[in-house]
Amino acid sequence: MYGERLRMLRKEKKVQQKEIAEYLGISIRGYQFYESEHNEPNIKALIALADFYGVTIDYLVGRTDKRD
Repeated sequence: MYGERLRMLRKEKKVQQKEIAEYLGISIRGYQFYESEHNEPNIKALIALADFYGVTIDYLVGRTDKRD
């Protein structure tokens, strides 16, 4: 669920994977693993992603459909 949401939010914001990877301080491949759900973001990355997209962590991980 979080991979789909990350991909959707990134496309809505019209940013590239490279930009988000740089924001998180990880490789592009590392970020691609988040979107494909091969790796799970740690809590620090989840907080950063939620802040970047202006949503809650619960929304990112699929616990709610409310973004804020």
